Amino acid sequence: MLTTAPKGTKDVLPGESYQWHYIENIMREVCRVYGYDEIRLPTFEHTELFLRGVGDTTDVVQKEMYTFEDKGGRSITLKPEGTAGAARMFVEHALYNEALPKRLYYLNSAHFRYERPQAGRYREHHQFGVEVFGAPQSAIDAEVIMLAMAVLRRAGLPNLEVELNSIGCSKCRPAYSQALKEYLHAHEDELCGTCRERMERNPLRVLDCKVEGCKAVAAAAPKPVDYLCQECAAHFESLKAYLQMENVKFRVNPFIVRGLDYYTRTVFEILSPDLGAQSTVCGGGRYDGLIEAVGGPQVAGIGFGMGMERLLLALEKMNVDIPKPERVQLYVAPMGEEASLAAFDLVSRLRQAGVKAETDCVGRSLKAQLKYANKLDCAFVAVVGSDELAGGAWRVRDMMGGEETTRTPEEIFQMLTEATK
Repeated sequence: MLTTAPKGTKDVLPGESYQWHYIENIMREVCRVYGYDEIRLPTFEHTELFLRGVGDTTDVVQKEMYTFEDKGGRSITLKPEGTAGAARMFVEHALYNEALPKRLYYLNSAHFRYERPQAGRYREHHQFGVEVFGAPQSAIDAEVIMLAMAVLRRAGLPNLEVELNSIGCSKCRPAYSQALKEYLHAHEDELCGTCRERMERNPLRVLDCKVEGCKAVAAAAPKPVDYLCQECAAHFESLKAYLQMENVKFRVNPFIVRGLDYYTRTVFEILSPDLGAQSTVCGGGRYDGLIEAVGGPQVAGIGFGMGMERLLLALEKMNVDIPKPERVQLYVAPMGEEASLAAFDLVSRLRQAGVKAETDCVGRSLKAQLKYANKLDCAFVAVVGSDELAGGAWRVRDMMGGEETTRTPEEIFQMLTEATK
């Protein structure tokens, strides 16, 4: 057990971390040009935050949260999602008093959900998320969707589909919920046990059930878009107009409701059809009442979450060629104590100049050092011993071309530093 990672977790090995760097760099760059600032949130929060923000009838709260009591008797939860924590931060630090809207993102943020591990989904997983506070207009909905698509396309997923829905607001949602409850009661015998429990407290979640019988009932259920108030309907039409203007292809999917209680109006998912069953690579929506629910003023909000592991799996399935990390430019193989000092000095100077270089630090023989350098796929290998030190010229082999020359340490330094300019 001591040498086995807990179920639902995954190590990122040295030969894999460059893939994370690849998508992280894309995410940072896209957020930069869109004007979003990075935030970093705690790994755990007070449990009450998720009860009030996410909703105590959601599957996340009822079944999936890692909750424990700390030594001070406080109920603490490892965060299952990022939006509630971002809202808490926004209120705690009174960011609503600053210039709005506040465009924010978090990257490689650990989230925890107790569920059955599956491809691209772990009990500890990481998310790239965007949150915007203080922008009630539909233009920001379009912006957030386009930002997510820009990240996915630059990462290497060309065929993307956007699915939209509007689930209304506090004014029009009650009428829809009542109509939906009446319909579901008429088909109660066709629903699974979980959905029969959901009918009263959280009827929208029935529309998202994956059980075949429930899917058949949901297909004929009343649709949220048919019950929208004038303001919600106008907001939804405006969003579609923005997306059409930017040639963003989308379709309205009345069964998208997302799994959390804080959503209002716009909800969306981005899919990559090439991925088959696990095609959803991003999901989000608007949450105009969340800031108020966690103790702040009435401030509109919208955001999305994108699973890092899910995205990397998608890129693997699509055979996206992620650039390999920079190879070691020079390995210096010393023979003897004096040569080791000289090798260490040259490698240190090269590193300070931005050149990736290594030398022996475990006392290997020359043969073992050359074998090690070959495994590193070094561009050049320099050999230095007592003869090379006495003559002032070291043997340098070009590992690609096979050519061997003799150069002074200064010539080696100049050759490699000029190549990196």
